[in-house]
Amino acid sequence: MAESQPPSLAEVLAVLDGLYPPDTAQSWDRVGLVSGDPDQVVHRIHLAVDPTLAVIEEAREAGANLLITHHPLLLRGIHSVATTTAKGAAVTALVVADLALYVAHTNADVARPGVNDALAEAAGLETAEPLVVRDGVGLGLVGELPTPMTLTAFAAMLAEALPASPVGIRVSGDPEGEVRRVAVLGGAGDDAFAQVRASGADVYVTADLRHHPALEAREEARGGTPYLIDAGHWATESLWLRTAADRIRDGLADRADSVDLHVSALRTDPWDFLVPTGATTHRGSGGPR
Repeated sequence: MAESQPPSLAEVLAVLDGLYPPDTAQSWDRVGLVSGDPDQVVHRIHLAVDPTLAVIEEAREAGANLLITHHPLLLRGIHSVATTTAKGAAVTALVVADLALYVAHTNADVARPGVNDALAEAAGLETAEPLVVRDGVGLGLVGELPTPMTLTAFAAMLAEALPASPVGIRVSGDPEGEVRRVAVLGGAGDDAFAQVRASGADVYVTADLRHHPALEAREEARGGTPYLIDAGHWATESLWLRTAADRIRDGLADRADSVDLHVSALRTDPWDFLVPTGATTHRGSGGPR
């Protein structure tokens, strides 16, 4: 049997748009094709959370024709693509390398399975339902653990399931508090506290929790549930990439054997290391000695 020919970018886009329909993205989002010629042939696809310069270089060196990222490169208006800026350098690198860029952001968040299904699986949930419904689509998930556990044990299990990150996860709540019902929302999620409370979740797993909204949420809880876990933006969303690769492969059907799909191992979390503060570095009122 003759080996199948690699698909065109247009054919891959049809699969992607079917898996992550652009019209399910939130109105402020910028998803879909950013660079590339629909007629170009695709024989290698690279997947990553962020279209950083390092990711683009990794994809280029690997010989990729298409880079799929979760986060947009051009979310807000820009007035120059000069290489003196990071975005300009990224656009230039994509064009010079003839590397197409496709973004699946909030449309991948609400997809089933999507970003939050991967996070729910990491959190140990066997079944889950939408946490928030906006514009007719569900955002985030909430479900039950097969067996209740303490907040400490749950946080440890989650940390083990997530990709390695230098700053780990932050937890707020009673270490011995019981966790049975879990809400998850990959990426920034401190605008959904009201829905988390209404869901009856014992713990909320998300990222980018700001000081004031998180503090107010814990005050509202009066020390009880929902407890909070900030597991990091990159970590909570990177789990989706392998699921996406598998779904793209299935969508390509008999053309899949002619396309190599690769999930980037580069960590695009901006933080590199953690330094504890307080008693370990200060003694009394006189400062360091």
